[in-house]
Amino acid sequence: MTPNSMMAARFYGVQEPLRLEEIPVPELREDEVLVKIQAAGLCGSDVHIVFEGVTPTAYKPITLGHEPAGVVAGMGSRVEGWEEGERVSVVPGFWCGSCRNCVTGFPNVCLSRRIYGIQAEGALAEYLAVPARNLVRLPESVPFTVGAIITDAVATPFYALSERVALKAGETIAIFGAGGLGLHGVQVAKLLGAQKIIVVDTREEQLERARSMGADLTLNPTGSPPVEAILEATGGLGVDVAAEFVGLQATISQCVEAVAPNGRVVVVGLGADPITTVPPTVFVRKQIALLGSYGFTKRGIEQLVELAASGRLNLESSITHIFPLSEVNTALKYLHEKIENPIRVAVTL
Repeated sequence: MTPNSMMAARFYGVQEPLRLEEIPVPELREDEVLVKIQAAGLCGSDVHIVFEGVTPTAYKPITLGHEPAGVVAGMGSRVEGWEEGERVSVVPGFWCGSCRNCVTGFPNVCLSRRIYGIQAEGALAEYLAVPARNLVRLPESVPFTVGAIITDAVATPFYALSERVALKAGETIAIFGAGGLGLHGVQVAKLLGAQKIIVVDTREEQLERARSMGADLTLNPTGSPPVEAILEATGGLGVDVAAEFVGLQATISQCVEAVAPNGRVVVVGLGADPITTVPPTVFVRKQIALLGSYGFTKRGIEQLVELAASGRLNLESSITHIFPLSEVNTALKYLHEKIENPIRVAVTL
């Protein structure tokens, strides 16, 4: 039987520890499912919220967490096709289904989108109420921690590379930034059949991890300019695709400089500085495409779950640290301060 109250990690203000509080279990609308959370991934967005104030929440206090996986614990009166106890990953956002972006196939940029843990109550709690359409079945062979990080940390680079720039088999790619998103981008690029994967990062440990995940060439820009090295590695031509997972003005510009004529650049990293790049005389004559990529799609999450279940995508090594909900502030500190060099940090319940 579902209890009336639950523990949740609540955000009250920037630079304040999350408070573990007992709050009511959410009441279900008729189209919603109650998910008993088993694992929730932590994300750079959580760091932006808690430590930096870069990403404001819609209100305070709010339960953070937007990478959920768990089991079905209850259903609204209109929900069909699900049973209690089923293992699920949860698409961590709301979309309306009727705005111009939704109906043209881009629900990830729904005009009224909301994200759990930012604009709505999140997954760092024992229970989460979500629309039934947000559920993705999670096979027994996929751990809850993997099912959690798939929903954003893996689905975001997957969408950027497979859909926004449509990386094709045999193409070359340069990935700028080997954090959690960038390292998963390496795995995605390999899955999509990239002929050469080049990774740029200032941290040697991350470059080593990139090589272990399939990178063919790694570059540390503190030693030499990365664009020159990328051009040299591609016979002076440049790469077909460059993906930016940092959000810095300089690295976005380097991506544009590093692509071949007809090259495509996708920017996933979030930052405050405006984008400045090559003059239009260069940009136009090289016919470069510069694209932003935000979030993920439900179909992408479904595909990633299938790939993980089949063994074609190994994500367990990405989860370097696991903490219980009672140690959520320690978990956030590890991610923020990069203690013990984490890739992804998960919270279990």
